[in-house]
Amino acid sequence: MTANLTFDALNDAAASGEIDTVLVCLIDMQGRLMGKRFHVSNFVESAHHETHCCNYLLATDIEMATPDGYASTSWEKGYGDYVMRPDLSTLRRVPWLDGTAMVFCDLIDHHTHQPVPIAPREILKAQVARAARLGFSPMMATELEFFLFEASFDTIRRAGFRDLAPISGYNEDYHILQTTKEEHVMRPVRNLLVAAGVPVENTKGEAETGQEELNIRYAEAVLAADHHVIAKQAVKEIADQKGHAASFIAKWHHDKVGSAAHIHQSLAGEDGNNAFHDGEAELAMSATMRAYVAGLLKYSPDITFFMAPYVNSYKRFLPGTFAPTKIAWSVDNRTAAYRLVGDGTKGVRIECRMPGSDINPYLACAGQLAAGLSGIEEGLELAQPVSGDIYGMDEVADFPHTLRAATATLRGSDMLRKTMGDEVVDHYTRAAEVEQEAFDAVVTDYEVARGFERA
Repeated sequence: MTANLTFDALNDAAASGEIDTVLVCLIDMQGRLMGKRFHVSNFVESAHHETHCCNYLLATDIEMATPDGYASTSWEKGYGDYVMRPDLSTLRRVPWLDGTAMVFCDLIDHHTHQPVPIAPREILKAQVARAARLGFSPMMATELEFFLFEASFDTIRRAGFRDLAPISGYNEDYHILQTTKEEHVMRPVRNLLVAAGVPVENTKGEAETGQEELNIRYAEAVLAADHHVIAKQAVKEIADQKGHAASFIAKWHHDKVGSAAHIHQSLAGEDGNNAFHDGEAELAMSATMRAYVAGLLKYSPDITFFMAPYVNSYKRFLPGTFAPTKIAWSVDNRTAAYRLVGDGTKGVRIECRMPGSDINPYLACAGQLAAGLSGIEEGLELAQPVSGDIYGMDEVADFPHTLRAATATLRGSDMLRKTMGDEVVDHYTRAAEVEQEAFDAVVTDYEVARGFERA
């Protein structure tokens, strides 16, 4: 199941008055949908070919400010345009919004007429193309964890984001009674996403008060990332329609566990079968899979920023919270950064447990592919799996546990400069620096409460 609306069907729906609005969207650096709402008559007449947007959309922080230091655009360069070229294969209905359809766009440089290399969707496409040259098609799925709150976004913002009350009062992991109370939000999330062509498998309560998990079926890598951003948008909009806020911040309170976005992944071979599977091998792991996982382990520090893009992201990485802290792989062990899933079966795959729910899925999936494919290209050997409680193993290396450290490994990554290019690495290094600079400039409530009288 993918996009569920052809251009001809959109024409028919426009003529009948069934659809009057088309969301023409790009993906920004933060993984959010940005774009325009077209009247359907204009879209079918001309805008389905192209429209334009300011190129600052790939050079802002999360607040939409315009920090300096980007090579792609700036005040000095005048903040020109990108061409937004709709990819009509992504055209779909948006059932939770009346009379609305949606399409994703490729970003094209207005002057060179080439794809914009720093665009998140383009970065992932480049890694998929790299895999294809090796004879593989990447398959992925992301889990979406998030919190539902009693109040709405507007109410919470007007109150200064204080005294936040989750929608439930106790840990609701797999809890049917408590999640029944939340079905006024989660049932339409499931049903309307399926109606939009997003193949939802299930929802469940997660291991905290008010925490939810949404699982979507495996798909080709770019489609999996598309599903992720559509689902995240739907969750926020549907929750808001019901009077609630849904937050994907990685760690909303120091006393609560964080929210993850685990990435499941494998490679399909040219025959369409799982190239990670070898029924004669230990754990059914093929030589291809072993080299891929070895690449993930070797290059985890290089790609950490793509798994954890904000200062807050690193607050998840604490022992005993089901979030990893060390670079290890293990067999069905949730204390590891990489968990082997489906060992001994044709569905064998690797799960990366590093990403938080605040990821840009295109960048996170691209980072995984960049590392794993490098392992294949370099013929890396995979060490034996680690078992037991990995949190307390001093002999197992940590991945970067601060944004500052992750920025340094990103900046200095020869692997990423080789596989993604200097332009991409420099651009997202600057994005990381901007986040750190913004945080460093703010006096927090914690500092004031701690030191106002006693310092």
